[in-house]
Amino acid sequence: MNAEKLIRRSAIGLAFAGLLAGGAYAQSPDPTPTPQQQDIQSDKKDIRSDKKDLAKDRADRNADQRDINKDKRDLAKDRADRNKDQRDINRDRRDLNKDRADRNADQGYINRDKAQLARDDKEFGANSAQAQADRKDLRADRADRNADQRDINHDRRDLNKDRADRNADQRDINHDKADLAKDRKDRNQDQKDINKDKKDLHKDRKDLRKDRRGHK
Repeated sequence: MNAEKLIRRSAIGLAFAGLLAGGAYAQSPDPTPTPQQQDIQSDKKDIRSDKKDLAKDRADRNADQRDINKDKRDLAKDRADRNKDQRDINRDRRDLNKDRADRNADQGYINRDKAQLARDDKEFGANSAQAQADRKDLRADRADRNADQRDINHDRRDLNKDRADRNADQRDINHDKADLAKDRKDRNQDQKDINKDKKDLHKDRKDLRKDRRGHK
């Protein structure tokens, strides 16, 4: 009877000791990762970083491409405006030249009318029909000359305005070209960054495969 109690107590003691040992093992800290596990974790972190860099550089590249497309549209519009202004300038010059020719012709008629009036006044008298007709022609030619001069002044204003518009459009064109060159440079740099990110990602994936094989 005493032997049976002793065996029972021994079994209970062993079971209790096993429970204590299991609890202690469960409460012990996790084992330190092996160098291979550390390399794998580092490779995964590098891969995640490479993917983020790649996504960011692609977004930048796409944004730069949109800027390039906008710059091209702006450049085309400004060139069209500049060309239209140049056509307006050429038309203004033609109008100005024509109005100057008309003004000069009218001045010639005025000079001729004055000479004729002086002759008729001397020959027929100031109140003669010939002198009165000469004065009428002189008034008409002066009116034409004055109208031509107003046209000339108007043509000059138009010409100055169109030149100012043309020059402003040319400045816009130069600005668009500078923007386009800068955006193309940024886009090309982003593409280089993308290519580098792809190489880094490929290398880090290769390192991960190598570390998973245990450096074999």
